[in-house]
Amino acid sequence: MKRIFDQQLIGPFAAMIIVATVVMLTTERFLNAGNLSNLFLQVSIVALIAIGASIVIFAAGIDLSSGSMVALLTMILAELLKNLGLPLFLAVPMILLIGALLGLMLGIISSYGRIPSFITTLAGLIAFRGLALTFNNGSPIFSLDPGLEPIFYGSILGIPMPFFYLLFFYSLAAFIMNYSKLGREIYAVGGNPAAAVLTGINIKSVQAKTFAIAGFMTAVGAILMSARLNSGSPNYGQTLELQAIAAAVVGGTSLAGGRGNILATLMGAMTIVIVQNGLNLNAAPSSVQNVVLGVIILLAVGIDMWRQEISSLLGKIFKMGKRR
Repeated sequence: MKRIFDQQLIGPFAAMIIVATVVMLTTERFLNAGNLSNLFLQVSIVALIAIGASIVIFAAGIDLSSGSMVALLTMILAELLKNLGLPLFLAVPMILLIGALLGLMLGIISSYGRIPSFITTLAGLIAFRGLALTFNNGSPIFSLDPGLEPIFYGSILGIPMPFFYLLFFYSLAAFIMNYSKLGREIYAVGGNPAAAVLTGINIKSVQAKTFAIAGFMTAVGAILMSARLNSGSPNYGQTLELQAIAAAVVGGTSLAGGRGNILATLMGAMTIVIVQNGLNLNAAPSSVQNVVLGVIILLAVGIDMWRQEISSLLGKIFKMGKRR
């Protein structure tokens, strides 16, 4: 029982199934084909941004800037497509590059400038939203490009495009974290920085790279956001950073760093979105949704902090039952 509890995928998967079951029992509309399709489309953006959030947390950092960065990047994309007339095949790579550079900038400031990532990305959260408001006098830009919507709403063999984005990026992230030198270095930096230094790992460089990855994944989310709504707006992305962090934590990622599974983050994102979907189907106000999200984060962090105690307690209970 103790070994099962320690498995990084079992807990998040069980949480997702339990939440889905509860929502299914409270409303018949949950299993409606249209609702399930909408649920999958809704989770895609959160889940992709959560990849970057998780990798930053693996290295004992935190990224609070992703929601505001989404707003800024959607406005930049809108400017490139609508006002500058740049073709889509050039604008999209530029947004990906800008996102990675913005993330790298935050990473360099935090790691080399020795400013806690919480403070650095909090400043980014405020600054990026402010920069987004400087475009088009702070007003949204609509009808960007006819080729943009198929990026989100298109399908291959009847399968929605977001499924392939999730499959590709989560497979790539899982490979990097489990089988690459960078992945091992990220876990080492988050798990034991002193030991990482002794093994010759450049901690500052690794931390900066995690923020660059987070910025790139945020740019992917921003492109999908613009494709979904065919617009850019300084109001997009609000609370996305909290949802991404919550997805990572619910997925079992330790906020202390050094422990977590990128595939479990996907389950955490599904859990968060299923909860929100259930509240929407039951006509719960947005204020209640925010409260529930806060409670979920609190419980997930609490479980992470009490993991050893809970595991030890389960082990004792199992031994007592075995003796009887």
